[in-house]
Amino acid sequence: MSQSTSLHVAVIMDGNGRWAARRGLPRAAGHRAGADAVRRIVEAAPDQGVTALTLFAFSADNWKRPASEVAALMRLFARHLQTETPRLLENGVRLDVVGRRDRLPAPLVAAIRAAERATAAGTRLRLRLAVDYSARAAIADRHILPDVDLLIRTGGEQRLSDFLLWECAYAELYFTEIMWPDFAAADLADALRAFHARQRRFGGLPEAAAG
Repeated sequence: MSQSTSLHVAVIMDGNGRWAARRGLPRAAGHRAGADAVRRIVEAAPDQGVTALTLFAFSADNWKRPASEVAALMRLFARHLQTETPRLLENGVRLDVVGRRDRLPAPLVAAIRAAERATAAGTRLRLRLAVDYSARAAIADRHILPDVDLLIRTGGEQRLSDFLLWECAYAELYFTEIMWPDFAAADLADALRAFHARQRRFGGLPEAAAG
């Protein structure tokens, strides 16, 4: 089956904390391993036909987590943006961060702005990170992103968790037990093979029955 000229994949990156717990590690270690997985998938995606990639990094509900964990996540986000920007530039990736910024720490907001400015000319992959994001709020505020073709959720859960509800109206859903820190380029390829094997009808008839 031929691939379309554009392919928007969204990922709910779930399982960092459970990945760490199974190894007797602190949750922060799982988040650091998750950041490494982001790098792998961002670099692999364009070669697998993905033109846009939206990653759910921190939901509006994640503020309910312990303050120490949230603070560590915010520091990790800022450091990751600073260290990864040169790599994004080298790989032709344009970065945009979606979601609220008024509740984010000032150093993280500054890192976001700097990374967005530096990568604005990237054309190989449109990367969006959803930080302090709620799909319900985005719909209410009419902050709508392009339609999602494939939604991947790692970690074994099978729900959307307030992520891209409008944009996933006709998305193909792919759930995997693999924890996000273990998700690799080969796993992305498996998800894409499953996606391309499906027949997307958008409410119409199968191709064989339409003639």
